Amino acid sequence: MALVPGKIALVTGAGAGIGRATALKFAEEGAKVVISDIDSDGGEETLELVQRKGGEASFFKADVSKADEVQAMVAYTIATYGRLDCACNNAGIVGKLVPIAEQMDENFDRIIAVNLRGVFPCLRAEIAEMLKTGGGAIVNLSSVAGLIGFPGLSAYVASKHGVNGITKNAALEYAKQGIRVNSICPGGIDTRMLDSLAEQATGGKMATSEMMAPLHPIGRIGTADEVSNLIVWLCSPRASFVTGAHVPIDGGYVAQ
Repeated sequence: MALVPGKIALVTGAGAGIGRATALKFAEEGAKVVISDIDSDGGEETLELVQRKGGEASFFKADVSKADEVQAMVAYTIATYGRLDCACNNAGIVGKLVPIAEQMDENFDRIIAVNLRGVFPCLRAEIAEMLKTGGGAIVNLSSVAGLIGFPGLSAYVASKHGVNGITKNAALEYAKQGIRVNSICPGGIDTRMLDSLAEQATGGKMATSEMMAPLHPIGRIGTADEVSNLIVWLCSPRASFVTGAHVPIDGGYVAQ
């Protein structure tokens, strides 16, 4: 049985990586999907992949760091499908690997603008629509960097700790209105973002999996498909008693 049959789902940052895998998984599990990304080419490619597999979806270009574009994205979802049941606020960037004493305002501010400030208008607009229809489920993308520190990634760590904080608050504020809000905290996942981090850390001298796999007790990095399974499950009725949680999906990384 499908996990989210007939539901309407919105996924930001769906042009690649975890976002793309999540859009595909939502469609596979019976939802109609609004795919959003700042990258039109990537978003349209995800749309084509969903449609090729027989799913129903549409694409809306939006920069989550701009509140007016987020509002337009959610309005488009309602105009197209009539309601919003599930949302995955996935859009994010890692920025430059640099210690705090060398951190530049521009890098810090951009990461906060996308990763944390960008989640806020998404939550605001999504919750407003879910309140009209009696509830829904939202998953915010945090990171193991939202649970522990990572030298050189102060802005990213701050942004992801903030995502966990706002997730907790949203969950408490709207639990009685039938809206569940959770965050997930991936470890090393095979994506372009992780490739970028490995490139900066090793100067291109080590492959991503070679650098990252030994850091995870399970002995490998994860896949975007594995993360998408968790996201869609959290948005399904099977997770009906789960809200305000920060769920690691990290091969045991933070258990060390």
